[in-house]
Amino acid sequence: MAEQPDPLSRLDDPDYPALTMSQAAELLGVQAAFLRSLDSSGVLQPHRSPGGHRRYSRAQLAVAARMRGLLDDGHSVASAETIINLQDELAEARADLARLEDQQRQEP
Repeated sequence: MAEQPDPLSRLDDPDYPALTMSQAAELLGVQAAFLRSLDSSGVLQPHRSPGGHRRYSRAQLAVAARMRGLLDDGHSVASAETIINLQDELAEARADLARLEDQQRQEP
């Protein structure tokens, strides 16, 4: 008989929607209305339970926390979203560059 995967291992997946809106809001120290506003503005698209309730992943909470910080610094939602997207693109470009440099060093 094949061994069944541990169902709790899903919690290690940063994209697994494990948290309800109230849990996510409590962890972030924000009101649920803040998370709803990110949803309605299109910044976050939370997963939906079969009953239609919003469910958030750790990755989504990280974006929400970054948004909260930028909004607290006085940025608009649109500019905060742009800043986050540019930061993410820069991080990906740096990772690509590091990979290419590693490949170049390994070539004889």
